[in-house]
Amino acid sequence: MNKIRLGVIFGGKSSEYGVSLHSAGSLLRQIDDAKYTIIMIGITKEGDWYLYEGDIDALEHDHWQQAGCTPCVLTRQGLLVLKENSYTTIELDCVFPVLHGKNGEDGTIQGLLEIMDIPYVGCGHLSSAICMDKEMTHIICEHAGVPCAPYRCIYESDPRSMEEIFEEASHALGLPLFIKPCNAGSSYGVHRVDTFDEFLEGMKDAFYHDGKGKVILEQTIEGFEIGCAVMGNRELTVGSVDEIEIKGSFFDYEGKYEMKDAAIYCPARIDETLFEQARTLAAKAYRAMNCRGMTRVDMFVTKDNRIVFNELNTIPGFTATSRYPSMMQAVGIEFPQLIDRLIALAMEK
Repeated sequence: MNKIRLGVIFGGKSSEYGVSLHSAGSLLRQIDDAKYTIIMIGITKEGDWYLYEGDIDALEHDHWQQAGCTPCVLTRQGLLVLKENSYTTIELDCVFPVLHGKNGEDGTIQGLLEIMDIPYVGCGHLSSAICMDKEMTHIICEHAGVPCAPYRCIYESDPRSMEEIFEEASHALGLPLFIKPCNAGSSYGVHRVDTFDEFLEGMKDAFYHDGKGKVILEQTIEGFEIGCAVMGNRELTVGSVDEIEIKGSFFDYEGKYEMKDAAIYCPARIDETLFEQARTLAAKAYRAMNCRGMTRVDMFVTKDNRIVFNELNTIPGFTATSRYPSMMQAVGIEFPQLIDRLIALAMEK
């Protein structure tokens, strides 16, 4: 049997560059090299592309650019590797983009791969873009009957003063409220605010991390966060539901990637009825946003045992502690098998 030539893309021009390196390292350690010929493709923080032929440790510790790198570009024929006064082409059967945040989850890399007619793991360019944009996610999910937190979307061009925006939002949504960049991940730029001074600082930071000039203001949901892994194109595999226990006000970057003051329980410590409601809602949100391949659906359980949708993550983490692989493992799909199934789904397209 011929091996599948699999390109694994990591790094990228994103604040989540470091997260990508750890996810890619974990993924590469789990891939069955008897089935795949792995072509590692690194993108620097500046956006330069390289064929990487070094070891995984150097990749994970961000030393990958120091050795084993050759400039390359993506073409319809595959990866064009640029050598002195010449070039070679490496054909690609499929690409696994392990890119978090901007340019990785927002439809950018997906659109490029579609132009090049190269199958890839994960959601298409349109669903990637709308899942990344929290305003569009709210609009579509609410239209589909998926319960969401009340919100306001604020554009940087809004003619109102910050005092007016704060007064209207705090009256409509209550305090504390959450400020979130519309187009960012890993909790960058997210703030829970009680006062106008906190609001000013939070808005400034959120606009900085969004980069597209809009942020979401959301009502605080009193309760705790859960998530559910979903996989599939026409037919869906819905994973287990996990639960996040935190000591702070929300699941921030350090909690997600260093488990500081946070713990994850899989399966979630909720009753069976609520558990199945969460799985059903996750599948509904997945379909509403036209997802394919994979997505992690994040939700809240309120104090009165209602489930409220939070957001979708179309390229969830693939580190040793990441939630998506753990939720699939809980329904009997081990990490290497999960990778195989995701690649098979990509090559159905």
